[in-house]
Amino acid sequence: MLEDSIFTKIIKGEIPSHKIYEDDKTCAFLDIRPVQPGHVLVVPKAQIGKFYDLSDEDLAALFLVAKKVAKHMEKTLGKRITVQIEGFDMPDHAHVKLIPADKGEEFRAMPQEASQAELAAMAAKLQMK
Repeated sequence: MLEDSIFTKIIKGEIPSHKIYEDDKTCAFLDIRPVQPGHVLVVPKAQIGKFYDLSDEDLAALFLVAKKVAKHMEKTLGKRITVQIEGFDMPDHAHVKLIPADKGEEFRAMPQEASQAELAAMAAKLQMK
């Protein structure tokens, strides 16, 4: 049996996080080392390592939620929302990175540790009802 990933532990509530959206198939929460403030991770609840190994149903749910969250982020933050899927930093749990960025250099910036206060304020701003 595969050990629970950090993302699975976040989904289960075993690790604190700043969730902004959750449904029966997906969860979206703030990255603690954001490339830009408001950097969100959208993850399937199924712990599968590669997005292309997800079931069609889970893959569709992942991308439909990524779209929904990105639109909300754009409206709330007033920035273009970029998408990244690379699978290197968390190879045991597929995920989509949504990064607010109006310029390429913003998208390619180095991640920085965010304080809990910064994350809490951003989560309050991005919280989806």
